[in-house]
Amino acid sequence: MKREIDIRDISDGKMYELNDLVKADCGDCSGCSACCKGMGTSIVLDPLDVFRLIKGLNCTFEVLLQDKVELNVVDGIVLPNIRMTGVGEPCGFLDCQGRCSVHPFRPGICRLFPLGRIYADEGIRYFLQIFECPKKNRTKVKVRSWMDNPDGKRYDKFIADWHDFLKKAENEIQKKNDPTFTSQVSMNVLKMFYFTPYEKEQDFYDQFGKRLEAVTFL
Repeated sequence: MKREIDIRDISDGKMYELNDLVKADCGDCSGCSACCKGMGTSIVLDPLDVFRLIKGLNCTFEVLLQDKVELNVVDGIVLPNIRMTGVGEPCGFLDCQGRCSVHPFRPGICRLFPLGRIYADEGIRYFLQIFECPKKNRTKVKVRSWMDNPDGKRYDKFIADWHDFLKKAENEIQKKNDPTFTSQVSMNVLKMFYFTPYEKEQDFYDQFGKRLEAVTFL
């Protein structure tokens, strides 16, 4: 999802890499769930997010779409996001104590917060959003540890590849300016990367890479 902002206005002015320390650790949030409410459609799910949720909850993508996830247009392409509607509406995965019930397999945007991410020529860089989290006196933690991805470099490559793919799809949609083509692209993206099940016990990144190489609709 594009954000037309100047990061100098919302960050501490620094760029971070996976092994850098950043003041992002919220101390287990101490019961706070402010970032899990009223976020609208902004928690967009990539294929790894859905893979993790399906595996962790032992369900299907169709089951998630019944009440926890919805589909919306993001930069011209239909993608899934966590369903949160209304003022202050909580994420459907919050339990009655206001804690995340899917924390071990939470989406990437949730893992990232309160960090942001930019796609630079030299690779992905991270920045600290200084106005987003109400928690005071956050402590330093490595970006890699904070995001809690077993293989940070492979994850960054996946994120970069997915970003580049969506950008290419968006450019093709704008160039053709054909509603039928736009609809077909969205349908193919959803079918190939979300509705078609991944093998839960096989490496996700390998499976995703093969699907990405097999794309023929752009």
